[in-house]
Amino acid sequence: MTPTGGPIAPPPLAPPPTSQAVGVANAVREAALAEVRKAVVGQDEALELMLCGLITGGHVLLEGVPGVAKTLMAKALARSVSAEFRRIQFTPDLMPADILGTSIFDLKSQSFVLVKGPIFTDILLADEINRAPAKTQSALLEAMQERSVSLEGRVSTLSPLFTVFATQNPVESEGTYPLPEAQLDRFLFKIDVGYPSDTEEEAILQSVHRGFDAGDLVAAGVQSAITQEQLLTAREAMKQVGIEPPVLSYVRKLVAATRSSTRIRLGAGPRASVHLLTASKAIAALRGRSFVTPDDVRSLAGPVLKHRLLLSPDAELDGATPAEVLREVVNSVEVPR
Repeated sequence: MTPTGGPIAPPPLAPPPTSQAVGVANAVREAALAEVRKAVVGQDEALELMLCGLITGGHVLLEGVPGVAKTLMAKALARSVSAEFRRIQFTPDLMPADILGTSIFDLKSQSFVLVKGPIFTDILLADEINRAPAKTQSALLEAMQERSVSLEGRVSTLSPLFTVFATQNPVESEGTYPLPEAQLDRFLFKIDVGYPSDTEEEAILQSVHRGFDAGDLVAAGVQSAITQEQLLTAREAMKQVGIEPPVLSYVRKLVAATRSSTRIRLGAGPRASVHLLTASKAIAALRGRSFVTPDDVRSLAGPVLKHRLLLSPDAELDGATPAEVLREVVNSVEVPR
C-alpha cells in the first residue's frame, strides 16, 4: 500500500522505447526487404518472418516443396544484412564433426589444431535437415539453444547473430528422420513456403528471361544494406517494445488453450509462450510500433505454435491438420479489446 492507502501501481513490463530505436528496427526491415526482393519474387510473409527470427535470434524451419526459393531467401537475406552465410546439405551419412568441426594433427607444430566446422557463422542454412540421422541432428541442439559448441573439452561461443534457417521437404519421406519434439521446440517459427501466384510466377519467368541467375546475387544487385551494428540495435529496440497486461495475458491464454483442447494430445510448453511474446515484440518493432497489439499475437500464433502440437488420435482419424486444430483453438480464445 502507498502512504495514502491506495494500491501500489504495478511496475512497467518494459522500459519505454525511444522513437529512434524503433525507427532503426523499421529501417532495418525496409532496407533488408528491399534488397531481398531484387532476387526473390513474392514470399513477403515468409521473408518478414525470417527477418523477425533474425532480429530475435530465433531459429526458423522452412517447409516447402523443392524450387520455391527457400535457399535463395536465406542467401539473399544474409547478404542484405552483412552476415556471413554457410550452407550444410544434410545427408544420411553426415556426421556431427562435419557440422561442428574436429581436431587434426599439425605436423609443423606437432600438436592438435582445432578446425572449426560450418556452424561457426552468422546464418547457417541446414538444407533438408530431416535427412540426417538423429545423432547429427542433436549436434545442432546445444548450438541452437546455448549458442555455443563443446569441442574437444572446450566450449566455443558462436556469433551473436547466429541463426539457423533449416529446410525440409513435406512430400518425400523416404530416407528421412523426423525431427524430435525437443528439437522442433527450439525453432521459433515453422514457415510453410508455398507456390507463387500466377502473377508472381510470370514475373519469375520474365526475370530469368532477362538473365537473372539465382546463384549470382551480386549480378542481381543484392547489396549489404544493413550493418551488423544496426541489426543488433534493432534487437535492442525489440526488447524495449511495450505490451499491456491484457495482451500479455492473451499470449498466455493462447498457449494454455493448446493444452486443454481435447483434439490436442500434447500442447505447447512455456518456451512457446516466450517465443510468441518475443516474436510479437519483434514484429511490432520491425513495423515501426513501440507496443504489441492483439493482432500481432494472433497473426504469429500459427508459425510459433503449430509445429509444437501433437494431435489426439481422434483428430488424426478425422484427417485434421495441426494448422486446422490450432485455428479452432485460437478462435476459441477471446481477443482483448
